Amino acid sequence: MTDDEGADWIPAGADLSRPSAARIYDYLLGGAHNLTPDREVARQLEAIQPQVAAVARRNRAFLRRVVRFMLDQGVRQFLDLGSGIPTVGNVHEVAQDVDPEAKVVYVDYEPVAVAHSRMLLKDNPHAEALEADATNTEAVLKSEQVERLLDLRKPVGLLAITLGHYLPEVRGVFAAYRDALAPGSHLALTHLTNDFAVLSDPRVAETMRNTQNHIYPRTKDEVLALFEGFELVEPGLTTSANWRPDRLAAVVDPEEDGLYAGVGVKV
Repeated sequence: MTDDEGADWIPAGADLSRPSAARIYDYLLGGAHNLTPDREVARQLEAIQPQVAAVARRNRAFLRRVVRFMLDQGVRQFLDLGSGIPTVGNVHEVAQDVDPEAKVVYVDYEPVAVAHSRMLLKDNPHAEALEADATNTEAVLKSEQVERLLDLRKPVGLLAITLGHYLPEVRGVFAAYRDALAPGSHLALTHLTNDFAVLSDPRVAETMRNTQNHIYPRTKDEVLALFEGFELVEPGLTTSANWRPDRLAAVVDPEEDGLYAGVGVKV
């Protein structure tokens, strides 16, 4: 037993033997819901690329901006795929600050992420966490949580933030969700790439092979293909810090940003 295993936020039966991307990301964001093996991998990544925590923070800030953008477009329901472990500025917090009745379903297969999300949401009637593999689109879309909270006949904000690069086959997954959504729905995604210097070191992918989540970086054209059936909004496919930054000073050289980012609307 490790020192972590007695923590009350770890669900019974959770596999703690291998680090997970969700818990590594939580550590990089300064969260407390991560384990010793996760921290070890995160520190290995930081040794390879000291900017990796900054990339994670900019990615999280992008999530908050796109939720606000979708709310401005009239979207009031959100499906967050690969949602990870809750930290400050969760989707439901951003959305319900604007509209207290905005609906959110979080989807993740990492038990710690789901357990902590459920604890956080226990008194929130408009948000729930679903333990499921996001690639099983039918199981997600026909789940009790989605069917109770989301009306797929109306626009949905589909969030796939740092999801695609963990999937060896991704276009079919995105297409299945697209086909289930109503016109006016929005897709927001970020995706790891080797096109930029900051995360192109092959040791990044090699380090992640020691976790539950291998990574599959993709080129700009490959990421653009994930928006098939969606019309990209300005500024098109850019990087996470450079998508409609809150202030000019927040603009970051793409070579240091590392993640493609964009938002599209289903026409």
